[in-house]
Amino acid sequence: MKAYILKRKKAITVINAILIVFGFVGRFALENITIFNVSLFAASIIGVAPIAIQAYQALRVKVVSIDLLVTIAVIGAILIGNYEESAIVTFLFLFGSYLEQRTLNKTRSAIKELTELAPESALKQTDTGAFIEIDVDDVEEGDVLLVKTGAKIPVDGTVLTGEGHINEASITGESVPLTKKVDSEVFAGTILENGTIQMRADRVGEDTTFGKIIELVEEAQDSKSEAERFIDRFSKYYTPAVLVLSFVVWLFSKDIELAITILVLGCPGALVIGVPVSNVSGIGNGARNGVLLKGSEVINSFSKVTTIVFDKTGTLTVGNPTVAEKAFYGNESNEVLGMLASVERESDHPLAKAVLEDIGVTKFFTVKKTEVVKGGGIVASVNGQRVAVGNVALMQQEDVELSEEAKRDIERFERNGDSLVLTAINQELKVLMGIRDQIRPNVKQDLQRLKQLGVKNLIVLSGDNQGTVDLVASELGLTEAHGHMLPEDKSAYIETLKAEGQIVAFVGDGVNDSPSLAIADIGIAMGSGTDVAIETSDVVLMNSDFSRLPHALGLTKSTSANMKQNIIIAVGVVLILLASLLFSAWMNMTIGMLVHELSILVVILNGMRLLKYRLKK
Repeated sequence: MKAYILKRKKAITVINAILIVFGFVGRFALENITIFNVSLFAASIIGVAPIAIQAYQALRVKVVSIDLLVTIAVIGAILIGNYEESAIVTFLFLFGSYLEQRTLNKTRSAIKELTELAPESALKQTDTGAFIEIDVDDVEEGDVLLVKTGAKIPVDGTVLTGEGHINEASITGESVPLTKKVDSEVFAGTILENGTIQMRADRVGEDTTFGKIIELVEEAQDSKSEAERFIDRFSKYYTPAVLVLSFVVWLFSKDIELAITILVLGCPGALVIGVPVSNVSGIGNGARNGVLLKGSEVINSFSKVTTIVFDKTGTLTVGNPTVAEKAFYGNESNEVLGMLASVERESDHPLAKAVLEDIGVTKFFTVKKTEVVKGGGIVASVNGQRVAVGNVALMQQEDVELSEEAKRDIERFERNGDSLVLTAINQELKVLMGIRDQIRPNVKQDLQRLKQLGVKNLIVLSGDNQGTVDLVASELGLTEAHGHMLPEDKSAYIETLKAEGQIVAFVGDGVNDSPSLAIADIGIAMGSGTDVAIETSDVVLMNSDFSRLPHALGLTKSTSANMKQNIIIAVGVVLILLASLLFSAWMNMTIGMLVHELSILVVILNGMRLLKYRLKK
């Protein structure tokens, strides 16, 4: 019976309203007081049923809820024959509950929209070479899939043949289509706007980027901030306090109607709903705009950030460096370049990729005994010779003697802003390469917007040489720049900033800088929706789009402010209502309940403003 009633709260609200209207028609149009009283009495009994059930369920788990206040107030009003107020109070409370639920559902539309974008089927290649349609849940890693114009990419994978333009708005928030060719990475839920491609399934099911995004947004919207936890504690003690206040007022005044009215007006409904609406709306806005915020606690911390620390490569710069200049010591031989390429092929570092692209087609050798030197480079055995490839520190460690010419070249390359890759064979320097990365487009304007949003310090930490880092910092107007830093040096520096009382956010690629991402108050990953980025950071900027960072900071500041506004509105309305009741003659239960429900609507609408938030230019 209880479940039956609770499932039909909407229908009960409608019946309640009809009975109230019928009662007032009977009184004023038909001048029949009996119809008025019977209709409003029935409306009160029907309306209080679901409220009383919810109050009872809360009491069973030792929670004195708002529903209990309303239930006692309505029963009291019925006992003293005030059917008009008891009926209207139940309607307003039920209607307010309906509005709250509907609004929360609307603010969760980010998840709904994402879910609707999820692909349902895929075209899989069979052993005969033909393609058959299967359910997307049946796709396995390694399957070859066909995607036609207008279709959704079914899973994460790699393009094998063909090319086309793909709309990745569901992943990055960016609606401008991207060109995808052979070996390009594609994501589930994105749309192939034109062209035809065949792809290999690399990640399927919940492991796809799309699946992880949905899971992350759901978890974030269900999380509770410090403000929400405070309100939970506040409500636990506030409700019994209102009951006690009502009893004390009745004890001294002997006015049962006044005591009952205090119960109604003391309901902190707007306080309970205001903060969750702001939280859910803010996270929903971020999800639509390529910013994943891992919960309302992240919103609270991010909004207070005073210092943002950046990794350089792949964050402030494009992350696709190329060889800008090089010098050879001794004869430039294909064998030396082949040995260098063979060693660099063992690494996935961006500088290694730049070296391989510059060398191009060459003869590769067998590499043995590979040793990765943390923050230095790689040492390996190639054709029985010891080959060291890395920075100046590695050369010193390997006892490689640098000639005066080499020292002058190193100094010149560093002045030009190059990252250095030195190659020594059997402790003799053979090649010096200067590799340069391009600063991201519009990043300077984005950094200015961060300053306008209240960030005091913008710092870059990099493993590159100090000259390169200084050039980047000078061009972008950064506060500080530190080069030659290993991962542990970066995390130690962040610890120092935190010890000084600064609230620090670290922006990195989510892989090499994972210690710093973990230690910072807020870890922000630049990373095209990679698994590591999503799992290790507090905030993910999809598609490595730096311009999302000012939006993310502005959004968290607005969301945090919105939560505070809603708390002030909710508490202020309750105080005004109680003061008006105790110190004026015009306030009654019906007016108070109407104002109370209007305050709930106000905080809901205020929270929903965040769904349309855009950072002002």
